[in-house]
Amino acid sequence: MSRWVRGPLPRLGLRARLLALGVLGLAVGFAFGGTLLVGALGWTLQRSVDEEALRTADAVALLTAEDALPDPLPDPLPVAGGQLRVQVVDVQGRIRAASIDADRLVPMLGPDELRPGQRQRLVVDGRRAGMPGPVRVVTVPAGTPQEPRTVLVAKSLTDVRHSLRVVRNLLLVGFPLLVAGLGVVAWRVVGATLRPVEQLRSGAAEITGRAGAERLPVPAGQDEIHRLAVTLNDMLDRLAASRDRQRAFVADAAHELRSPLTNMRTELEVARRLGDDTDWPAVADDLLADTERLSRLVDDLLLLARLDEQDARPAPVGPVELGELVRAVAARYPSPPLRLTLPDGPLWVEGDAGELRRVLVNLVDNALRHARTGVELAVSGPDGAYHLVTVTDDGPGVPAADRERVFARFTRLDDARARDAGGAGLGLAIVRELVRRAGGAVELADATPGAAAPGLRATVRLPALAEPDPE
Repeated sequence: MSRWVRGPLPRLGLRARLLALGVLGLAVGFAFGGTLLVGALGWTLQRSVDEEALRTADAVALLTAEDALPDPLPDPLPVAGGQLRVQVVDVQGRIRAASIDADRLVPMLGPDELRPGQRQRLVVDGRRAGMPGPVRVVTVPAGTPQEPRTVLVAKSLTDVRHSLRVVRNLLLVGFPLLVAGLGVVAWRVVGATLRPVEQLRSGAAEITGRAGAERLPVPAGQDEIHRLAVTLNDMLDRLAASRDRQRAFVADAAHELRSPLTNMRTELEVARRLGDDTDWPAVADDLLADTERLSRLVDDLLLLARLDEQDARPAPVGPVELGELVRAVAARYPSPPLRLTLPDGPLWVEGDAGELRRVLVNLVDNALRHARTGVELAVSGPDGAYHLVTVTDDGPGVPAADRERVFARFTRLDDARARDAGGAGLGLAIVRELVRRAGGAVELADATPGAAAPGLRATVRLPALAEPDPE
């Protein structure tokens, strides 16, 4: 027994909770409505009884005022028999006239209940009027100031109470049956409504252990569940694409990291076998070159990882003067082969100076790697809302079909796959990410269209700023 007491009660499912809330709401609504119905019916029936009794009392009062009451007393008042009991009493409580079924000796109201000169409505025991059950008694002043009278009219409330009891019993029996029937209908309706949700849950459970396309079933109706399924499928597509990119990134990174490590290991093994015949200065130079290559690759990977992490954050913004930035970058390279073209005045852009410097360095390094005679670094503007930085070389160029692909990570064209010809294929990917963070764009085009060696022109568009305040 203790095992059942200690165990937690099973939690109701969404379908059961919705049904419970709906049935509870219906029960409360029906109870409130039934109470109002019975109250309104009782008030209406009571009002009809009062109106009938008062009409009779007013008619008898009019006869009394006109001294037209039957005389002597044994003659009954001209009222409908069986339904009403009528008495006319004086201030001493003596009965002066009565209907055919009314008591002619004892008034229906006692001296302590009767208020001469006032209209009253009371409920008394029916035995006073010779009727079963409770009765409604109304009083109306009558007569003259010299001979005041009071008209008493009684009508049984048995029919009213019986009608209310019948209606109440019908409601007590009918409402639970109606709530139960609606509960059954609601159970099926809620089940049909939540069936697409269960299908989504089952689909999500199957996706966890299934390879291949990951799609949830989309309901046919254009409702909230349909939109939820579409949104979840879009999310799954983005997650799948992100996972594929991550896998490819990890595989490419592992491959690129393995290459310099393999070279270093091979050089060390060869040097150990040669023993005293090893040219250790040459080995050190080769190891240093591989180490530098490995360091650059790790730095590029860390930078891309940081950019991916900061993708949802706003990029640092500050005024940067392009002429000064380009001069600082050009100072790192001999002239020739690098040629510099600057504008007449300062050109200000928004962005991070360090990130923009990295953009120019990557573009210039890439251009120098493929140029035959030289590279031109130029600044111009404004071009609409942007200032332009172009890096132009006279190398073999990039085919139009590959100009978008070269911005992907670890992408190298066939003529740049040699170890000495290029890096790991991350330079242009970093350029695009940094330019995008600055609010600009980068594009590639032929430097000399139609030539045998068309060269390549990389154009960077950066948002232009007005000259900042010297303060």
